[in-house]
Amino acid sequence: MKILNKKIAQHKSSVAWLQRQASDPYVARAHRDGYRARAAYKLIEMNEKFHFLKNGQVVVDLGAAPGSWSQYVAREYPKTKVFAMDLLEIKPIPNVTFYQGDFTTDEALQWLESELGLSSDEIGNGTADVVMSDMAPNTVGHKKTDHLRQMVLLEYALDFALHALRPGGVFVAKSFTGGSTGDLIRQMKNNFDSVQQVKPPASRKDSVEMFIVATGFHK
Repeated sequence: MKILNKKIAQHKSSVAWLQRQASDPYVARAHRDGYRARAAYKLIEMNEKFHFLKNGQVVVDLGAAPGSWSQYVAREYPKTKVFAMDLLEIKPIPNVTFYQGDFTTDEALQWLESELGLSSDEIGNGTADVVMSDMAPNTVGHKKTDHLRQMVLLEYALDFALHALRPGGVFVAKSFTGGSTGDLIRQMKNNFDSVQQVKPPASRKDSVEMFIVATGFHK
């Protein structure tokens, strides 16, 4: 791959990233299948294992940009309603309702609550079948700091899921290995029949990311 941008070419980490992208079979597969990012296959592989997506559901996609998770759901389950959110703008996706904003703000939560028709903060009265989050912080390279930032986003997503999910619902979220993740998983078992931490094959081996798949939501 020829690097045309001289500033990028001078940055070794950028060169390594470009070379990895060029040789990544999931990147090539995403181009071939028409997905916006290789991340689509993380969701596809988790769904193939746990079978939590079905036609006619209500699905919330947090940290949606550039939109490959929403793309997959809308493409494979056309009767499903998808509500997506991210700080970054994404190009429109058919059958996906998108809000650009910060999920941790009152304005963003109010939009989601309005779209989902949530009328109560009581756990167990939600309307969503699946809440999925691929949110991740801007990492600084300090393992402990990056983990804490990820945990904050994960806890925000979980708090929302506990109020948005209907009984039997599913929560799927990105996490980082180590730290207090285990404590959160033990806490989640109070409200889900099954809570598992998985690393789908599409997640790069050198990445610290994992995913939590919690099924069978209950009060």
